[in-house]
Amino acid sequence: MSARDRVRWDAIYRETINFPYPDPDPILFQYTPPIPPLIIEPFAGRRALDLACGLGQNGLWLAAQGYVVDLMDISRVALTRAQEQAAMRGLRTVNFLQADFDELALEPNTYDLVCVIRFLHREMFPMLRAAIKPGGRIIYESFNAHCAQLAPDAPRDFLLGAGELAGYFGDWKIIRNSEADHVSQLVAIKP
Repeated sequence: MSARDRVRWDAIYRETINFPYPDPDPILFQYTPPIPPLIIEPFAGRRALDLACGLGQNGLWLAAQGYVVDLMDISRVALTRAQEQAAMRGLRTVNFLQADFDELALEPNTYDLVCVIRFLHREMFPMLRAAIKPGGRIIYESFNAHCAQLAPDAPRDFLLGAGELAGYFGDWKIIRNSEADHVSQLVAIKP
């Protein structure tokens, strides 16, 4: 990622500024663990990361479920829109972090849940695995090689191969592994 990537993504999000705010990805509804009722104090709860969050709809939904959420994206424009949405919804357990993913360092055993939707940066998989606490989970969804049939110009570097996503988490408890159509989905729990 570079300054050029930041400028490009800022431009993309500026073009969509008048579009309706998107809904959270449906995979979260089924696979996000609920917060135990005993965790009441703000900032004492479960932590989640929405990596490459874009407009932050997934992370804001996680915050509404009781998670303390770090929203990370390269685009300041996208994060600003997410921040406005969080304020409108009264969500106060959200951190908005602009990050260059080539330079990102996540602390080990930090998150109970990591959500990555429609983003692929293979070099980050070891760091993502380490950032999740034992018993925590990853919810990951990205485009796979079948996408090339729909979009022949799609850069192959950003498409998952068959079995690739599950291979990164083969030693975890996999509770969902799907490669239907042009999207791969994985939900796995760290031992």
